[in-house]
Amino acid sequence: MSRDSAAHIVWHPTTVTKKDRLERAGHKSCILWFTGLSGAGKSTLANAVEYELHQRGLASYVLDGDNIRHGLNRGLGFGPDDRKENIRRIGEVAKLFVDAGVITLTAFISPYREDRELARGLVAAGEFIEVYVKCPLSECERRDVKGLYQKARNGEIPQFTGISSPYEEPDAAELVIESDAQTIRESVQTVLVYLEQKGII
Repeated sequence: MSRDSAAHIVWHPTTVTKKDRLERAGHKSCILWFTGLSGAGKSTLANAVEYELHQRGLASYVLDGDNIRHGLNRGLGFGPDDRKENIRRIGEVAKLFVDAGVITLTAFISPYREDRELARGLVAAGEFIEVYVKCPLSECERRDVKGLYQKARNGEIPQFTGISSPYEEPDAAELVIESDAQTIRESVQTVLVYLEQKGII
């Protein structure tokens, strides 16, 4: 879209507001942004947390990196520019989910700090919760049932995070989950307690 075309687009306010949606839901909305290496356990943890939120009757949804690349972000590659666009798009989608009153869990490698901070800036203070699923590269490789790391080391997969492409660890994530040391139950409880303490649930 050209800059001239964009100048004619005006945000149309909705009749039902975010405040209305939150009051009906009975809880606040936010983005739980799970980041970490491939194989660290982001998707597993995000889905386990969502299960518990669903059991409590709370509105939630998981946006998973692989799943999103089957549709919305199909056609994007793994170079720096495409990775940036991948995260920009999911940040905008997550922002809409937050406006809809949904606790949104995103499971993306999202290797660059700058891109994660751009996503953080899309929502209000306190609505972006960075969850660093920390796991040693050696353990991620050991868990890799798809053999992606070995293919990357063999040069079959270019620009693979942790091997031929960098992963920038969060400087100050709201939560750090050491998935090689904590059980899934402990990890889920850590996230739920944080949400309770912050008055989100």
